[in-house]
Amino acid sequence: MGFEWDDHTQITPTGEGAWSARLDGGWVVGGGVNGGYLLGIMGNAIAASLPAKPHPLSVSAYYLSASTPGEAAVSTRTLREGGSVATVATELRQGDAVRISALATYGDLTAMPESVETTAVEPALPPIEECVPGSMAPEEVQRMAPLTQRFDMRFDPACVGWALGEPSGNGHIQAWFRLVDGRDLDPITLLMVCDALPPVTFDLGRPGWAPTLELTVHVRGVPAPGWVKVSHRTRNVAHGMFEEDCEVWDSTGRLVAQSRQLAMLPRG
Repeated sequence: MGFEWDDHTQITPTGEGAWSARLDGGWVVGGGVNGGYLLGIMGNAIAASLPAKPHPLSVSAYYLSASTPGEAAVSTRTLREGGSVATVATELRQGDAVRISALATYGDLTAMPESVETTAVEPALPPIEECVPGSMAPEEVQRMAPLTQRFDMRFDPACVGWALGEPSGNGHIQAWFRLVDGRDLDPITLLMVCDALPPVTFDLGRPGWAPTLELTVHVRGVPAPGWVKVSHRTRNVAHGMFEEDCEVWDSTGRLVAQSRQLAMLPRG
């Protein structure tokens, strides 16, 4: 029996630059299928089209309409391929509707220099056993987001006031994270991890589904096995929208992914 992620993100070639996929209902959140999960499916199609460049380096996706569980089609078109990186345009469709349109730059992270210079600071989380399991989320949250059953999340106690009706107002949520069946993360799963935690607006006292308009993910490295730390923040709410900045740090203390998304505020 395979891992859940691999089963749920399978793609089947249907022609040159074309694949079919089945969107699993276990990844629904609010009114649609989770955008990070969808990027994982698209990421697999791009990787299949570029055998020598299997890893996403940068993906910028525009969400045009909400996806639903069921059949989907993914297309890829290589715009440029150089010695170390390639740029690919990709779309995910259901019927005649384009759900996501994206541009991606791919390469081979294992063939790139290991040197890192950063001023970023690893999030400080309590030990895993002192954090709050995601399984303790309010029933209405679990009902709205069955995708949470795909994850083992342990939230920083300082960031879970929203679950008790006491949001901090700081616009910050962070947690330990791994897939529930223990599958190790890789560069493509990081596309999903950047969109896995509850919307950071929960910590502003605004719970509910927050539809993504645009999501850009930068993958910085191949994550080491084990738990990762995921931190989400927002600083601006304007015109019914907010930005959400994410960092993912692996078990060795390396920053392996960053993202920013623009999303709509929850409606209720």
